[in-house]
Amino acid sequence: MKRSILNIILISSSSIALLTGCTGQEVAPNNATQTGAATGALAGAVIGYNTGSGGGGNAAVGALIGTAVGAGLGSAIDNSNPEPVETGGWQ
Repeated sequence: MKRSILNIILISSSSIALLTGCTGQEVAPNNATQTGAATGALAGAVIGYNTGSGGGGNAAVGALIGTAVGAGLGSAIDNSNPEPVETGGWQ
């Protein structure tokens, strides 16, 4: 049991690192909402799965709550960042 939890944590943290690297500044400069939603969903699913005896049901509820909280925080960060300014240069 302890070993499987460690495997889940290792796979989850690796997935977060890889998925966060896939959202580049070139495509969407304000992507904290997307990153927050993905990270919140993953963290919520892991926390939900490890609490209580519901297993998959708790993981689904945790993922939904984590998505909402992560997207809300990311949106607040996106709104506080200034819009990028076009500096000209090579087109």
